[in-house]
Amino acid sequence: MHKLRHLCLATVAKVSTRLKCTEGRPCAPLGSRILTNPDDIFKHNMWDHVQWTEEEVKNAQLKAKENSSVQIPSWEQGTFDTEACHYWDTFYVLHQHKFFKNRNWLLLEFPELLPTDLKSQTGNCHDSSTPNLPQDAALEPNQAAVHLSYPGQRAPFRLLEVGCGVGNSVFPIIRDIKEKGAFLYCCDFSPCAIQLLKGHPDYDDSVCHAFLHDICEEEASLPFPPQSLDVILAVFVLSTIHPDRIQGVVNRLSSYLKCGGYFLFRDYGRFDFTQLRFKKGQCLSENFYTRGNGTRVYFFTKEEIHDLFTKAGLEEVQNMEDRRLQVNRGKKVSMRRVWMQSKFRKPYPLSPC
Repeated sequence: MHKLRHLCLATVAKVSTRLKCTEGRPCAPLGSRILTNPDDIFKHNMWDHVQWTEEEVKNAQLKAKENSSVQIPSWEQGTFDTEACHYWDTFYVLHQHKFFKNRNWLLLEFPELLPTDLKSQTGNCHDSSTPNLPQDAALEPNQAAVHLSYPGQRAPFRLLEVGCGVGNSVFPIIRDIKEKGAFLYCCDFSPCAIQLLKGHPDYDDSVCHAFLHDICEEEASLPFPPQSLDVILAVFVLSTIHPDRIQGVVNRLSSYLKCGGYFLFRDYGRFDFTQLRFKKGQCLSENFYTRGNGTRVYFFTKEEIHDLFTKAGLEEVQNMEDRRLQVNRGKKVSMRRVWMQSKFRKPYPLSPC
């Protein structure tokens, strides 16, 4: 018993060393329920920091190779890109608020979503309450006019969630930023999702501005100027985009971060249970699939994520595989989940802004 307890404590300590704290904020724990006795597997719905054996990794690789062996013909694939908005809009029309649960874990894993001491925030590339006029002058005339006055411009701390859906991240954030001087922007390309979000009784336009926007559109403007955001949040959204377009999306979004601002990311990891359960004929390209409803999903690795954000000029703060064992206690079935969780920061320039 003593030996088992020692092993458990050692495992927790090992896990904790992988986690990074940022600017005095608490570390994101990614859970602390460690399975040390296989006989206990059905005592809880989820186990954290699960290690895979070499055999389990090999089996996952073989399964992914098998379900990718038959790909959708290239001449059919364009539909899933051009009709992506339609597929997601149909999804929200069908499911409304009932499909996803609110992400009440967000502030635990991403404490950067809340302002610390706003008075101590200095060194941004321009004033936090008004846009940098010379910078705006470089914009198109209609964009510069919009950015002279925009929602939330007087807030000293501003956040953006991309791909907000019906608000499963928005409402937990709104609940915690009220009275803290922060303002939240959120966008989605589904008209139905934005309509449902704005119609929710917890939507508060004094601290939140929801709007339609397709982050893949290169020329589409956002309702705030570049270098005006403290945080960008992308939760299970980049995986829905064609892999060839993701880098451009991250590059464009990163330009809206202030120096020292954070890009927070959570999404599907390679060989997650979701990937392995796809059937032959649902694969679009390597590790990229379409579901029966037409929506798409890509499965990332740590290396891909590191390259994706550093190529956009951001510094890695955290980049982790979140491996868990999800359990259906009623059916006595376990599923190996793999999610990626990352934090990247926009560096300050070597010379003053």
